[in-house]
Amino acid sequence: MTQSPGVPLRVVSYNIHSQRDDTAALAAVVREARPDVVIVQEGPRRFRWRPKSAALAGSFGLVVAAGGLPALGNLLLTSLRVRVVAEKCQRFPLTPGRHLRGAAYAECVVAGAARFTLAGSHLSTDPAERPAQAALFKRELDAAVTPVIAAADLNEGPDGPAWATVAHGLTDAAVAMDRADRLTYSCAQPRRRIDALFVDPRITVVDYDVVDTPQTRRASDHFPVLVDLLLPAAD
Repeated sequence: MTQSPGVPLRVVSYNIHSQRDDTAALAAVVREARPDVVIVQEGPRRFRWRPKSAALAGSFGLVVAAGGLPALGNLLLTSLRVRVVAEKCQRFPLTPGRHLRGAAYAECVVAGAARFTLAGSHLSTDPAERPAQAALFKRELDAAVTPVIAAADLNEGPDGPAWATVAHGLTDAAVAMDRADRLTYSCAQPRRRIDALFVDPRITVVDYDVVDTPQTRRASDHFPVLVDLLLPAAD
C-alpha cells in the first residue's frame, strides 16, 4: 500500500507585545510569511477585544479561530484553507498579585485531508507559577485526539522545568532543524529562546526560522517563530 503524502502547513507563533509597537510592520511581517495559522500571544484581551481581534486577523489576511479575552490574550488565527471544527479556552488559577494567564485550543482540518489540534499559551514571568501552569497546559495537549501543534511564550528557556513539562513527548521544532541557537527575545537585545513550537512526533518539521529583520525589530519585542510542517494525511 502506498503511503499518503503529508499535507503542508505553515505556522507562525508570535508574541505581538499587545500591539504596542509598529503595527504596520507587524502586519507586513505576518503577511510576508504567508502562514496557514498564527498562534498569537499578548493579543486583544480587554475592552472591545472581539472587534480588535478581528481587525488584527484582517490585517494579517486571516480570520479568528479561537481565543481572545476567554483565553487571556492567547489568540489562534487561520487562513481560509483551514477549517475549525471545535475550539476551547482555558484560564489558569490566579495567584494573588499576579496577572491571569491562559491558553487557547482549536481542532482543525486542512485541505480536507489532515486533522490537527492547534494550541497556544503564555506562561507567567514568575518561576514559582510556571510549573503548575505548564502542567495544566500539558494536560490539555495530552488529551487531544488529533496530532498537536503547540506554541507558547514560556518565559523560560529549554533548561526550565515548565519547558520540560510542555516538551515531554513532543518534538521541539528548533531542535529538529538544529536551530536551537536562534534566540527569540528580546528584539532589542536577543539573549534568550523563550518562544517555542512543539509538534506531535507524527508531524514532520520541514523548516524552522526565527525571523530577525529590521521590520520584525520594529513590530514587537519578540521575534516571530516560523515553521513549515508536514501533517499526516487522513486515511
